[in-house]
Amino acid sequence: MRAKKKLASLSDEIVRPLPEYLSTRYATWYNGHYQDHQSHYQELATYGQHPPAMIISCADSRVNAMSLFGGEDGDFFIHRNIANLVPPYNPDGDHHGTSAAIEYAVTVLKISHLIILGHSGCGGIHAGYHACNGTIDEALKQSIFIPKWLDILAPAFQDGAKLKPDAERIHDLEQRSIVHSLSNLAAFPFVRLAISEGQLSLHGLWHDIGAGKLHIYDAEIGLFTPVGV
Repeated sequence: MRAKKKLASLSDEIVRPLPEYLSTRYATWYNGHYQDHQSHYQELATYGQHPPAMIISCADSRVNAMSLFGGEDGDFFIHRNIANLVPPYNPDGDHHGTSAAIEYAVTVLKISHLIILGHSGCGGIHAGYHACNGTIDEALKQSIFIPKWLDILAPAFQDGAKLKPDAERIHDLEQRSIVHSLSNLAAFPFVRLAISEGQLSLHGLWHDIGAGKLHIYDAEIGLFTPVGV
């Protein structure tokens, strides 16, 4: 057997072993769920992924699209970022993780549905609201990447009602930002082409975490309405 070539060495003060509780959880998954569905995973490994939908959701640990839709591995192409935002189409040569994921899903995986999944109590929306309102948190002022990312919210903030209390305006921005991201999505040439050819549809969802309710954006009336249960 050929000896494995050693990878670049990093200090063990930087890269540590996996926490024991995660190792234990993995062992439970492997010895239970994996063993029960081994043939499914072997098919995924052999034939690749063919998900019908992409979901752009918040990185918030309380938001789990797989759980919401009873998903199995291979069902969804999921991309997570702060506040489930889609940036404007801007191929300027910089790093664009979200835009690259969208392009891959639409042009390579040929997904049929692209979903923006927002949620209640979003910390990113809360921080972006105060940044747009000129009351940015002191900790955020020291951040390098977060304020620039949250600049994506500015147009949605400016379109919002001005005379409501902060809490209502933040809730409004959670939903308004989803519509803004849908608008940004529609400006991507390959997204627009897939829509025009009838191959792709866009959807906006807002999840009330505490109530367990899901609301969908109805473009005809311009409001979020409950998904039937």
